[in-house]
Amino acid sequence: MNHRYDFVYLFDCKDGNPNGDPDAANSPRIDPQDMRGLVSDVCLKRKIRNFVALAKPDSDKHQIYVQHHGVLERAHKAAYDALGLDAVEDASVEDGEAKEEAEASAKKKGKAKRQATSDVHQARKWVCEHYYDVRTFGAVMSTKLYNAGQVRGPVQLAFSRSIDPILPLDMCITRVAVTNEKLKLLKDTEFGRKNLIPYGLYRCHGFISAHLANETGFSDDDLALFWQSLTQMFDHDRSASRGTMSPQKLVVFKHQSALGNAPAHKLFERVTVLRKSGVVVARSFADYEVTINKTVLPPGIETTELL
Repeated sequence: MNHRYDFVYLFDCKDGNPNGDPDAANSPRIDPQDMRGLVSDVCLKRKIRNFVALAKPDSDKHQIYVQHHGVLERAHKAAYDALGLDAVEDASVEDGEAKEEAEASAKKKGKAKRQATSDVHQARKWVCEHYYDVRTFGAVMSTKLYNAGQVRGPVQLAFSRSIDPILPLDMCITRVAVTNEKLKLLKDTEFGRKNLIPYGLYRCHGFISAHLANETGFSDDDLALFWQSLTQMFDHDRSASRGTMSPQKLVVFKHQSALGNAPAHKLFERVTVLRKSGVVVARSFADYEVTINKTVLPPGIETTELL
């Protein structure tokens, strides 16, 4: 990759919970000062990972490192086994007193206390080559055994924020069947809770570094798959709790140089999203007007609407 990219991604949620907060009984994430909704970068990355797994199920180069109920160190072990490397119990990745104790114990037993740097670099490169999400988003792979170091990914996403304040609703739901025979003696119906918002249009800012892409091996083909993920991932992530989530707009600013030709925040300012005149409360994307200022672009900047 020889170009830097910045992009604006718009998606919405209707009658669902786009990203629940476990610390708040799974209610939709919100900024308490202005009541605008939030969606974490991790939430979107999970959907991208899931889409890539579906799109490239048999590709050895598109394995997923962070999986549901996965064990991360298995990928490190696969790298060590493939490269024929011998793993040592790396005391250098411990913290505080545990690190001191591990180093003292390793020294007393005459064992190596740190994995060779060359081994870590080889393992890190192997994982990048075989795991799409590592070479895309990066990963911390510094484990005590099978240490594969750390990778800073070229693709970074900021928290998504809703255009307007959202209205979190906490509703009671019922189930006309009970869990077991004991409960049947007490009641015929069980109650639960469901969190949702009537509607929210979210805006996400993203950044892609050409320099970091060259370090991890993130290619133009990987980039094309990333754009495809953003436009199709919600169609493969349906659930009643999420309501209807849809991608609505993807505006990409392509720089002619790897360093970039304009500040990202100045490019983002060219994309404005406003409620249409007369709309008091938005309940669909049609209630908004998206304007992209393409006049007199900075030299070396190309704008593309992929959605």
